[in-house]
Amino acid sequence: MSEGFEWDAVIIPGGGVSADGELPPWTLRRLDAALAVDSTRYFITLSAGTFHKPLPVDAAGFPVFESVVAAQYLQRAGVDSSQVLFETCSYDTIGNAYYLRTIHTEPMQLRRLKVITSEFHMPRTQAIFEFIFSERFSTLDYELDFEVVSDKGLNEQVIAERRKREAESLQRFLARSGDVKNAAELHRWLFHEHNAYSLEGQREQLSSELLASY
Repeated sequence: MSEGFEWDAVIIPGGGVSADGELPPWTLRRLDAALAVDSTRYFITLSAGTFHKPLPVDAAGFPVFESVVAAQYLQRAGVDSSQVLFETCSYDTIGNAYYLRTIHTEPMQLRRLKVITSEFHMPRTQAIFEFIFSERFSTLDYELDFEVVSDKGLNEQVIAERRKREAESLQRFLARSGDVKNAAELHRWLFHEHNAYSLEGQREQLSSELLASY
C-alpha cells in the first residue's frame, strides 16, 4: 500500500479540546511532529473528544470534534485535504485504536503506521495499539512505529497527575486485555463493559488537574 511512501499513515491520537474549541499544547506538539514526517500517504487524527467532559459546541450549536480540529490544523499547515483522514467515534485511547483500525486501516489496507503521542501518554498508547493491531484481531500484517513528543514546559502539576493516572490505567488495561483472545471478545469488552461505550458506563469524578489534561 505504501506506493513509495515510508509510511501508509501517521497517526495522531486524541489529546482533548477546550471549551472554546482549541487544541491543548500537547496535541499541537503531536501534530507538529507529524508535519515533520517527510514520507507518508496519509495523516489520521483520532477522537471525537473525551468521555470525561462534554464536547464543546460551535456558534450554531453543533459539536466540535477534536479530530476535525486537528485535521484542520494539518490542512492549514499545508497538508492536502486528500491526505488527511479523521474519526469521530472514539472517546479514549482504546477507542482511538479500535475505530482507527475498523474505519480506516482495515478497509484501506494501511499497514505501516507511525503513531505520535506525548511522553505522558506513550506507555499506555503503545500497549493498546500493539494489542488492537495484533494478529489475534486481524490478518493484516501491521508494522507499528512509535514516536514520543516531550512533555517539557507543560504544566507540571497537570502532567504529574496525568502520568499517575496513565500508569494506573495501563495496569488495569494489561490485567483485562490478557483475557481477550479474538475480535468477538474485544467487541463484547468494549460495548458491554467499557465505561465509554456501554449503556451502563459510569463517569469517574476527576480532579480539576486531571480534567485539564483531557
